[in-house]
Amino acid sequence: MRQTRESATVSRLLRYARPFAWGVAGVAVLVFLQTLSQLHLPNLMAEIVDQGIARENIPLIWRTGGVMLLVAMGGSVCAVLAGYLSARTSTGFGKVLRSKVFSHVEGLSLAEFDKIGTASLIVRTTNDITQVQTVALVFMRMVISAPMMCIGGIIMAVSKDPKLSLILVFVVPVLFLGVFLVGSRVLPLFRVMQKRLDRLNLVLREALTGIRVIRAFNRTDYEERRFDGANRELTGTALQVHRFMAVMMPFMMLTLNMTTIAVIWIGGHRIDAGNLEVGALMAFIQYAMQILMSLLMMSMVFVMLPRASASAERINEVLDSVPGITDPAEPVTAGGERGTLEFRNVTFSYPGAARPALSGISFRAEPGEVTAIIGGTGSGKSTLVNLIPRFYDVDEGQVLVDGVDVREMAQSDLRSRIGLVPQKPALFSGSIAGNIRYGRQDAGDEEVRRAAEIAQALDFVDSAESGLESAVAQGGTNLSGGQKQRLSIARAMVRRPEIYILDDSFSALDFRTDARLRAALRQETGNATVLIIAQRVSTVMDADRIIVLTDGRIAGMGRHKELLKTCEVYREIVLSQLPEEATA
Repeated sequence: MRQTRESATVSRLLRYARPFAWGVAGVAVLVFLQTLSQLHLPNLMAEIVDQGIARENIPLIWRTGGVMLLVAMGGSVCAVLAGYLSARTSTGFGKVLRSKVFSHVEGLSLAEFDKIGTASLIVRTTNDITQVQTVALVFMRMVISAPMMCIGGIIMAVSKDPKLSLILVFVVPVLFLGVFLVGSRVLPLFRVMQKRLDRLNLVLREALTGIRVIRAFNRTDYEERRFDGANRELTGTALQVHRFMAVMMPFMMLTLNMTTIAVIWIGGHRIDAGNLEVGALMAFIQYAMQILMSLLMMSMVFVMLPRASASAERINEVLDSVPGITDPAEPVTAGGERGTLEFRNVTFSYPGAARPALSGISFRAEPGEVTAIIGGTGSGKSTLVNLIPRFYDVDEGQVLVDGVDVREMAQSDLRSRIGLVPQKPALFSGSIAGNIRYGRQDAGDEEVRRAAEIAQALDFVDSAESGLESAVAQGGTNLSGGQKQRLSIARAMVRRPEIYILDDSFSALDFRTDARLRAALRQETGNATVLIIAQRVSTVMDADRIIVLTDGRIAGMGRHKELLKTCEVYREIVLSQLPEEATA
């Protein structure tokens, strides 16, 4: 039953191999021809020994030997072609499967990302798919050839000597019992090993991405011990698996050798009694080895199957994940209002949270206005931003863009209206121009340069050796925090959207650059809605509307001077940053 469930788990993924059915069919034909040649060779050898050598029939020896050589050459050619075709087919299957997983992951909501974990998704897309791909390769070679070899070998062995064939009746159950015992112990260990590989990948990823912090706080030794612990856990589980595997191979070889001895012992007595010829005994030994080797190949497949099954379960878990956020059956296209953003009594909670992250949020932002949101850490500012492009769906209330509920719009249509600058700037390896064009791929050189100018990025861009074509390392590690923020702003500016969302994107800028950038933004975004999330009072005090958040609720809304009089929370924030402004 267990092996049946494992096979079913793997076979669910094999549906993605349907485009490569021609490859599987080709491998089957080639393996069939190869098997026929292997089954025919012992018979030819027996003919040479019994009819040629024993009777000194030289022409028969030459004739049969020539046929034997041609059959062997034909089998070798089929084996090479089958190997090439099976490798090509399994590699194509792995490519398709990786593409399916990647495209499906791209469609998952942030909630599914949080549930599975980034480190685990990386392992599932790489290592787990490689395990399934390897088993697919082995299946095409061994699972197709082993039954043919086994059945054909039994037929040929029985045709040589039915009584001698009874030895196989006792050997086969012994082999299957050994495989079953090893497989039952190995399967749970493979599942544990994949989870520990996830853990190792997580620790390694954190160590590499956080190398500056690790060195700054002299935590190198701690991280080495942490990695060593995860590495030892994975190594210990792998050693347990290989101990079981190491026991199985000698057991198999012992069984094969004992079978050979039994065949020679009993066959020798039958030759002495005149019931069997020497060539027939030699052919029977080869057929017995072919039968047992085919069973050994099948047993190796069943031993490999548990790990592939564990990997297939993890891949299926990703592919079976239903995106929590999908496009409606009949998307609504916004028409009349352009650039308006409205929250109507919005409440939102993260899965498993004790209390809502946002409660009763209501406001409206119009084109040409700058709406600023300010509040303490954990007040819900970034959560509010994530609801606009529909990274999460609200629990209650509505978020409307251009007068339409975002849940009724196609996600591509909604996000094409928004230029988002995230709290943590995300840059990609390539060039500065390539990262700015990420906002709009068809942007011309002048548009890219103009966006960099608005974002106050031209000072460091022009000072670089290659200008806009200067290289950007993965994650922008060769840029400062302020440079990364300005390139992120330029990426949003080149998009020319209806709504700009700047999520704490001025925090790494000095006050002079901050002021120049806000002045440039006011000129360029006069017809758009601008939403600024910040913790600096100097960044938001000139906004047309300031929303003060505390504990996920609106504590106050209005202009700077108005809030100083009516909102105690805002007054405290101003007092902590600009004491003279609060007491004026």
